Formats: sequence, structure tokens, C-alpha cells
Amino acid sequence: MGLPFALTVGALAFLLGVIWGGPFIEILRRLRIGKQIRVELSEQQQKKVGTPTMGGIMIILPVVLIALGLNIVSVIRTVTGPSILLPLFVLVGFGMLGAIDDWEGIQLSRGPRGEGLSGRVKFAAQVALATFVAVIISQYDGGFTYANSVLIPLLGEIPVSPIFFIPITVFFIVASSNAVNLTDGLDGLAGIITASAFAAYGVIAFLQQQIFITQFCFLMVGSCFGFLWYNAYPAQLFMGDTGSLALGAALGTVAVMTGQWLLLPVVAIVPIAETLSVILQVASAKYTRRYWGVDRRIFRQAPLHGHFELGGWSETQIVQRFWLVGLLAAMLGVALALV
Repeated sequence: MGLPFALTVGALAFLLGVIWGGPFIEILRRLRIGKQIRVELSEQQQKKVGTPTMGGIMIILPVVLIALGLNIVSVIRTVTGPSILLPLFVLVGFGMLGAIDDWEGIQLSRGPRGEGLSGRVKFAAQVALATFVAVIISQYDGGFTYANSVLIPLLGEIPVSPIFFIPITVFFIVASSNAVNLTDGLDGLAGIITASAFAAYGVIAFLQQQIFITQFCFLMVGSCFGFLWYNAYPAQLFMGDTGSLALGAALGTVAVMTGQWLLLPVVAIVPIAETLSVILQVASAKYTRRYWGVDRRIFRQAPLHGHFELGGWSETQIVQRFWLVGLLAAMLGVALALV
């Protein structure tokens, strides 16, 4: 019941995804749940309008069903149950938020703008969900090994006051959720990057003997791979905010629960780079307009994958090269967790 079992259930999640993915895509097509037009999309991206979205359901549902099915007895009989229930709650909660946003965008697309929920509403909901999770982790030390603490390479476990631990946890969950959301712009990119990150944290959790988190992480890997079967270029299905918000938030939660949240910027270096590119792009535009009177930007387009796309890289080149960087970063993160 250790790592071999976790890898096995991950493979099961992959098989289930591949099996039910085809019928699921057909249902989405019949319901006309497809990607909508946005003015900032490149010409290449415009060709994908109408492709079924909300594919995050395909990732979330197998993880929830398998995790609960395998651990229902342990959840009832032991106090370690919350270590599987909490990331599942985050996955479902942020998935529902993303689904509402996706659905609103589809419905509003018949009007002048199909933007879904406003940024303020979505951010407020993310903060509320993350705060609830942070308080639970902080107040229930018995169920969470590294509550109110952080693991630092070479130094080991360092206590963190709940006054600081709670806002830090909220920041990492919300930031990770939005970072993966920004990364979700090319076929297969967000799925393969987050799968690599979950694999890294799955290994870290196994080394810590946190078997519930290990199972959860490799269930996420298997489900992401099942989704990628249909999301690989040319994509038949997009995860939408339903998947990207949920994947990012769950990744941030796992990072906090393993005590290795300082390693998240390393393990998830590609989503971090995508987010920083957006921040720098906006800042450079505002600065140059204010002080130079012209609109000069650092990148051709943000997030970062758009910069390389306009620079002549093909979609598959960007995804494969970003994945290589992400995989090496995940390996480095595991290595740092061992020192």
C-alpha cells in the first residue's frame, strides 16, 4: 500500500479517462459547450473556436470517485482522512468555480462579450475558498503533518505562526490556481506541466510517508494523462477554467500539506514564468505610456507562450520545450526536498 499502489491507481485513473473521454466529448459537442472567440486570441488560436471545453470535469471526476472509493474506510475510522479529503475539497471547490466561469462565458458569448465571471468576483471566491482551507490546516495539527511549519533545504522543519501561515497558504493556493490558468493556452501545455509537478510532490509525499497525499498526487497524474489523450495537439477538448483553476489550487494545497511550499516556484517554474511575464508585460506598458508617452512592452505577447508563438515557434515546439523545462524543474524540486 505504498508507492506501487499509488502508481497503480494513477494508471487506473488514466484508463478510465481514455475510456470515457470519447463519449464525454460527444456530450459536450451536442450541448454546444465550446471555446468562445476573444479578441486577443492569435490567428492560430482563433481556429480552435468551438472546440469542446470544461474538460476539467474529465480530470476531477475520476480523482474524486477513485480516491473516495479507495479510502472511505480510512476516512471514517482514522484522523488521517482529512489529508485526502482536503485536497479533494479544493479540487471540487475550485473546479465548480471554474465551471461557473466557463458556463457564464459560453452563455454570455451570445451578447457583446463572453468573458464569464468578472475578475473581482472570481478572485474573491478563490480567496474565500483558500482561506477556509488554510484555517482548517492551521487549526487541525493532528491530521496534517506539516501544519504551521515549512521545510527548508539544509535547515529542516521550521515552525510558522498561524498568523503568518494562514495568509501564506491562501497566497500559494490562489497564486498557483491563477498561474496554471494563465498557462492553459496551448494544446497539452497545462496538463503536462501540472502532471509533472504532481508527480514530483507525489514522490516528496511518499518520502514523508504521507500515503494519502501520495495517492492523491498520482491520481492527479493519471487523470491528467487521460485528459491529455484528447488534449494533445490537435486538441479535441480543452480543460477550461474548470480544470486549470482546480489543478493549480490543488497543487498549491499539496505543496502546503507537504511543508514544501517554498519549492513550489521551482517545481512549477513554467506557470510561475507565465505569470511573471503577464505582470512584467502590464508593468512595462503602464510605465512606458506614463513616462515616455509610447506603448512599449517587454514581450511580443503575454503569457510567455504567446511570445514564443509570435516568434515563430510551432505550438508543439513550445509545449515540448516547456515540458522539458518543467520536468527538469520537478526533478530539481525533489532533489532539494532531500537535502
